[in-house]
Amino acid sequence: MAERYSSFTPGGTGWFLQRITAAFLVVVLAFHFFLLHFVNHAYEVTFMQTQLRMENIGYFLTMVLFLVTAAFHGVNGVYNALVNQGLEGTQKKVVLAVLTIAGVGLVAQGIYVALAMRGMI
Repeated sequence: MAERYSSFTPGGTGWFLQRITAAFLVVVLAFHFFLLHFVNHAYEVTFMQTQLRMENIGYFLTMVLFLVTAAFHGVNGVYNALVNQGLEGTQKKVVLAVLTIAGVGLVAQGIYVALAMRGMI
């Protein structure tokens, strides 16, 4: 089946962003697991340890950036998969609106939780 949406066309802007966000997510997760398992020797991570880490602005911003990147990557991937399966017209617009609202809602909730853990709310 020919691909209908330019985001998955090699060289397109959406295609590039999808690949860059995937690479970013893999690198951040790999770094996280490296630190957790090799540097800290897989100590049990408790809520209190996470809350203390949230006070570090670098950790906080990395978490928020990871959340935004993961939301974009997921929403864009689901949308492209549905479009490539033949979604067209009004359905395409409705699905895009629903996915965008869901993505923004998840990011807002995640940032709210991160701010609460940081003690800013």
